[in-house]
Amino acid sequence: TNFFLAEFTLLGATWNGGASTVIVYGREPRVLQRLAAGETIGTELVCYQPRILARKSWIADHLNIEGAVLLDAGAARAIVKGNTSLLPVGVKEVRGDFKRGDVIAVLSPEGDELARGLAGYSSSDTVRIAGHHTEEIEGILGFIEQPELIHKDNLVITRD
Repeated sequence: TNFFLAEFTLLGATWNGGASTVIVYGREPRVLQRLAAGETIGTELVCYQPRILARKSWIADHLNIEGAVLLDAGAARAIVKGNTSLLPVGVKEVRGDFKRGDVIAVLSPEGDELARGLAGYSSSDTVRIAGHHTEEIEGILGFIEQPELIHKDNLVITRD
């Protein structure tokens, strides 16, 4: 059972990357060479979904979530509805210990995962700027890495 779960998890990750897959019997003689030569063997699963950028696919499938941010209702709505970055002003709570560049979960006010993204600030800096407007970041931290907590190019919606 665990074997099949692992196989389907891998298949899902492959499909998120926009790749089709062929399932073949691994003990079949020269199976990879025959597939490469164009022989029709096994079962082909064709992915018709548009490709997700490789970076976003990696974020969506990343298993090690280093922390999370809990949003207010307005920020949660904006993240799910639009193609927008996450600004510090919408963050109500910071959970876990993460560094800049770690994958973190973005949570609804009820604590459900809405998205995953690459943190633009460490958890300790995020605690300090949470609830504040972008223009205030430099005054609070003494520097500004970027105007958003998670840039929209580094954010993947995981729930509608």
